[in-house]
Amino acid sequence: MKNVKVLIGFLCLFSGYVAAAPSTDDKAVAQAVDHLTDAMLHKNIAQLQALTADNLTYGHSSGKIQDKQAFISDIETGKSAFKTLEMQNQTITLSGDVALVRHHFSAQALKGTEVVPTEIENLQVWQKQHGKWLLVGRQAFKF
Repeated sequence: MKNVKVLIGFLCLFSGYVAAAPSTDDKAVAQAVDHLTDAMLHKNIAQLQALTADNLTYGHSSGKIQDKQAFISDIETGKSAFKTLEMQNQTITLSGDVALVRHHFSAQALKGTEVVPTEIENLQVWQKQHGKWLLVGRQAFKF
C-alpha cells in the first residue's frame, strides 16, 4: 500500500511538471525574440528581414511608428544602435497563431559615441506565418 501511495504521489508531481513545462510554441517564440534581439545588437540585416513580417508596425516609446523598411534601415545605418541589449522579465501569452510577448527592454543605446541608458517596457506581437514566428507589431512605452 505504501508503494502505491508513493507511485501516486510521483505521478501527481510528474503530471504537474509536464503541465507547467513550456510548450513547443512558447520555446519557438522565445527563441525568435532572442534572435531578433541579437540581430538588432549585431546589425544582422538578413536576420532582421527574416524575423519581421512585411506589414510590421514598430512603435517606439517616443511615439514614433515605423514600418519594416524604416525599422531595419535605422539599424543598418546605425541611427538605432546598441552597445548592450537585453530583454528581461519576459512573459509569453499564446492565442492560436498569435503570441503576445511582454518584457523590459534594457539597453545601452549609442547616439554617435554617447552611450544612452535605455530602460523601457515592450509589447511585441508575433504571428506564426507559414510555420515561422514573425514580428508583426511592437510597442514600447516608458514606465
